Amino acid sequence: MVKKALGYASLFFSFSTMICCALPALMVSLGAGATLVSILSTVPQLIWFSEHKGWVFGVAGSLLLLNGVARLVIAPSCPTDPVLAAACQRAQKLSSLVFYGSLVLFHVGAFFAFFAPILFE
Repeated sequence: MVKKALGYASLFFSFSTMICCALPALMVSLGAGATLVSILSTVPQLIWFSEHKGWVFGVAGSLLLLNGVARLVIAPSCPTDPVLAAACQRAQKLSSLVFYGSLVLFHVGAFFAFFAPILFE
């Protein structure tokens, strides 16, 4: 149960890093700056993520670290019944995809938040 909650929390905070930094940079680089402004005018709460990107990335990184440790420490045990074992293995594959997808989102967001401004100055 803890592992599942960590997975969802990691995915949520990794996605928030994309909202914070990668999505605005992508939209501006594609020439959709006016669209970004209209989105932020409609939902001004999204600016909070950019203003507090240190906290957002800190929480997301901590949750991803905890999730990675939980994946290693809490060894999954699938039942011996072939039907249940197949379902368990599918769930483990999906869990791995979500975890590694969260890592990719986190790293893309970190690049655009912290490294791209330095590289493109």
